[in-house]
Amino acid sequence: MRAILFLSFFFLFLNCEDKQSQKKSSPVSIEKAPKENIETPKAKSKKAKEPEFPVLDTKNAMEFFLQYEKEHKENKVRMTTDFGDIEILLFNETKFHRANFIYLTKRKYFNNTQFYRVIDNFMVQAGNSDDRKTARKRKKIGKYLLPKDTNRGFKHDRGVISMPSSEIDNPHKLASPYEFFIVQQTPGAYFLDGDYTIFGRVTKGMDVIDKIAGVKTDEADWPLRNIYIKNVDIIE
Repeated sequence: MRAILFLSFFFLFLNCEDKQSQKKSSPVSIEKAPKENIETPKAKSKKAKEPEFPVLDTKNAMEFFLQYEKEHKENKVRMTTDFGDIEILLFNETKFHRANFIYLTKRKYFNNTQFYRVIDNFMVQAGNSDDRKTARKRKKIGKYLLPKDTNRGFKHDRGVISMPSSEIDNPHKLASPYEFFIVQQTPGAYFLDGDYTIFGRVTKGMDVIDKIAGVKTDEADWPLRNIYIKNVDIIE
């Protein structure tokens, strides 16, 4: 009898211990936890917006590029075209025009623009398009001109990249920032010296320029088959 009572007491004791153990190991729900132990999740901070670029005009463009060129010293780009790659060195001496080209490259402006004026044994001109997307890009970036910078000792030798002047209300031949031309003529097109700003030269890919210059064009010198700049990348 005593053995039976002892065993009954023993199993009752184990059952109580088991319940106590389960009670201690059970997770505490947030609703029942003491307030001081509840950590209120912090609201996620919104991702900071990237700074918006100002819409440029002729009044603010020079001040903008004065600051921009100090922080963006890149001067080598690679242009991928339908006819191959062209590598260009931008001159530090013409800092506003170098900065402008780098800025437009980083804004992806030149991508999908065209070589829209081609004259064999003279030059190829690019940076425009008959696509409305190009006009929308220009509107977003701004309407502005850059001053000539023609007293750096550069000449329009074969392979230099120069900036054409705008044809709209521009008696001083201020430079059109969205477009450029590359001299294909040998040894150069020196009658252009003094009127247009030379801001770089082709370091690789003049064979590509020659191919582009040799295509058939219409009466306005626009290639019969569109020649696209697929992409412009900064090398360094």
